[in-house]
Amino acid sequence: MKIRVAVVGGTGYTGFELVTLLLHHPKVELTEITSQSYAGQPISMVFPALQETCSLVCAQMDLTRLVDRADCLFVALPHKTAMEVVAPLVRAGKRVVDLSADFRFRSPEIYEKWYQEHTAKDFLAEAVYGLPELHGDKIRTANLVGNPGCYPTGVILAAAPLLAGGVVDPDSLIADCKSGVSGAGRAPTLTTHFCEANEGFTAYKVGEHRHTPEIEQELSTIAKRQIKVVFTPHLVPMSRGILTTLYANLSRTVSEDEVRGLYQEAYERAVFVRVLQQGHLPSTLYVRGTNFCDIGWRIERRTGRIIVISAIDNLTRGAAGQAICNMNLMFGFDEAEGLRLRAWQP
Repeated sequence: MKIRVAVVGGTGYTGFELVTLLLHHPKVELTEITSQSYAGQPISMVFPALQETCSLVCAQMDLTRLVDRADCLFVALPHKTAMEVVAPLVRAGKRVVDLSADFRFRSPEIYEKWYQEHTAKDFLAEAVYGLPELHGDKIRTANLVGNPGCYPTGVILAAAPLLAGGVVDPDSLIADCKSGVSGAGRAPTLTTHFCEANEGFTAYKVGEHRHTPEIEQELSTIAKRQIKVVFTPHLVPMSRGILTTLYANLSRTVSEDEVRGLYQEAYERAVFVRVLQQGHLPSTLYVRGTNFCDIGWRIERRTGRIIVISAIDNLTRGAAGQAICNMNLMFGFDEAEGLRLRAWQP
């Protein structure tokens, strides 16, 4: 039997990715797509790629209608707006995956420091941070999942085994990340204008990006102590993908085999993490359009550091694909259902 699913805010890049994946999910019936900007228009008019694939018409958001028409809802709305929709849906007994930052944090004070006032604080305690490799068991029983940010997904998966294994100094972590332009959303801005982004390579929000506390929350839990991370994002003139380069000081001498053992032990049951063979490093090209996170590393003996590189697709593993993976866990489906996608091949 299929479950009924709605996408709230289905006309951004993440919404399009959700709709496309859900249409091919064998255990899902997509029943509703909402859009403030395109209400009344067929989704195939908004995204011509969906012609002859989806006949749904974008609807104005109506909470009563959503409750009646869906068992699970993906909320792909901006921060603040999301919490105002998520809270009544959860109260109505629906299972929700929220793709904003509104339910990623355990501490309302931290959220309010980096974002704005939180008007649904009562739900933070029951929300589960939706990184399956770390919180899979809790996700299975959750009614509300806060889907991780794209940058945090790549950083946390790269760093977690090293922190858990105690082989790096937690205070030395530096995350240098590069993202494709789709990470900025579909609404045009000056910085994402073709003439501004094409053939350019820029850092932005240096020392103040809102994904910083999200990364620190999860890594501090793993390290069992409060840590701070230097996180610098960059905009790269490509459509999609995130490459993370993580630097850390080794706390002791380790071998390549020991490091490999830490990653293999951490991710031996992880469907969507690929620990690359020695001599290979990740590329965004080979995860494009998939839910995989590829991880590779080098030990730099000269400086006593380890350099870990991860690659994800920001729209799939960093957003829609991960959200669907969380839905699969919540409803007892195979974790990879609807996500068995092949990476690009040369």
